[in-house]
Amino acid sequence: METKFENEEIERIKAELSATVQSKRQSIFMLFVGAVLGSIPWVGGFLNAGVSFKSGQNQTKTNQLYEQWFSEHEKKIKDLFLTISDILKRLDEFPDEINARLESEEYLNIVRKSFRIWDNSDTQEKKDIIKRLISNAGAYTLIDDDLIRLFLNWINYYHEVHFAVIKAIYQDEGITRYKMWKQLNGREVREDSMEADVFKLLIRDLSTGGVIRQHRAKDYDGNYIKKTPAKKNPYASNTMKSAFDDSERYELTELGKQFVHYTMTDLVPRVGGSEDANI
Repeated sequence: METKFENEEIERIKAELSATVQSKRQSIFMLFVGAVLGSIPWVGGFLNAGVSFKSGQNQTKTNQLYEQWFSEHEKKIKDLFLTISDILKRLDEFPDEINARLESEEYLNIVRKSFRIWDNSDTQEKKDIIKRLISNAGAYTLIDDDLIRLFLNWINYYHEVHFAVIKAIYQDEGITRYKMWKQLNGREVREDSMEADVFKLLIRDLSTGGVIRQHRAKDYDGNYIKKTPAKKNPYASNTMKSAFDDSERYELTELGKQFVHYTMTDLVPRVGGSEDANI
């Protein structure tokens, strides 16, 4: 249950964070900050701990573990506030047309879910991906919010090395497994090695997840063309296809392209409504 101090402190922090951006959107940004602070369970406890420390109630040897907890979360709260401030500055670059989106409950629910995942992320790279998603989902509505939530599930499930594969395919559409491996690791390894197993797992995860696929030929209407069955070659190798095959080409699915658009690019608004995407 929130204390009177907690409510007062949260209101103060909401006002201070929204004021980090000198904008007429401050009332909207206060809703954003409130959604973030309400989504992370330890924030309230940290604020109460701060009062205890200021009053000197927890400076005894018997509270060393509590002091360590406070010190660790002090670093986390600074990181959280910096992230919020960066997102607000980014959102403030976009025109007033996004105001209704920013204060909608649908978007605030995405913010809450995003920051719960952000709080549990172990690396800065994953946190940066979430930060881009929140910013881009506030500024653009190219896809339904259900798909934004799917992207959040992907972020929560996949690891940084999965994202490295996605980025490699995005930057070189039609890349083969061999070229991917050269970018990710580059060492020559056996087909029965642990490294080969891990690499196959990454490709399998992203393929079954609907993020990437082997290149498919299409007709003018977007229908996929069946491959012509290969003639049986009596001189074909009796070994299985390599984990590092250099013939089959890979590409992002359309859903995968949108995932990159929302999570791995910084969209720069331009006059006339178009944008640049940098990765």
